[in-house]
Amino acid sequence: MIRVRWDRTQGRPEPIRLLNRVRERDNGEPLVDFRLAAPEIRILRDSVIPFARQSVVNMCREAAAALPEGVYLGVVDAWRPLARQQRIWDLTWARIHEAHPERDYRALRRSVCRWVAPTDQPAPPGHCTGAAVDVWLVDAANEPLDISSPYDRFQAAPTFSLGLAEEAARNRRLLYDAMMDAGFSNCRDEWWHYSYGDAGWAVRMGLDECFYGLVELPPELYAAQEAAHQEALAKRENPFRKR
Repeated sequence: MIRVRWDRTQGRPEPIRLLNRVRERDNGEPLVDFRLAAPEIRILRDSVIPFARQSVVNMCREAAAALPEGVYLGVVDAWRPLARQQRIWDLTWARIHEAHPERDYRALRRSVCRWVAPTDQPAPPGHCTGAAVDVWLVDAANEPLDISSPYDRFQAAPTFSLGLAEEAARNRRLLYDAMMDAGFSNCRDEWWHYSYGDAGWAVRMGLDECFYGLVELPPELYAAQEAAHQEALAKRENPFRKR
């Protein structure tokens, strides 16, 4: 994978040790369905379980309203059950190990944690709290706007990647400004990941307490999305192989 330089002076790191220090006081806010509460938000994959905390959905609406005409906010991931989070972790582990069999257990774990929050820590993964959303900008036909050229999404994953094409840099900034102005915080390692109210948000904001913890939905509400997710994962190429 190509290594892209990025501006490390921007954003705030969020190591697991700091996430685990955040006190959790869940405020009981419910998960709501984007399709009902925010129909203007585009759901871009069949695998998306279209639920998030009420405030998160409202903030996505605010961010979407701030975009220029013809540009739309699309969700590629929102709330996840722990089982899905573990499935993503296990697959990422397998694929990084396949691409880098020379790495020992500790090195592999560091590599996986770079991309996927573990489920075995006191601080729950943001997606499993309903606080986090992965978002893209799309046009009227739901085609993604360029936000990474001349690199692909993973190569230029850090939000403040250097060397982006002018259009990609402009679109990335458009997404960042809309989401941040709506009250979200951004994971500086992933331009698409924003959250509000979880441990990651607290660390980025310099706070020692968060108000969203693990939350569950009845499995029958997302059985179809889980089936679609498992099928999509099975078909996905290994992004960690050298190119």
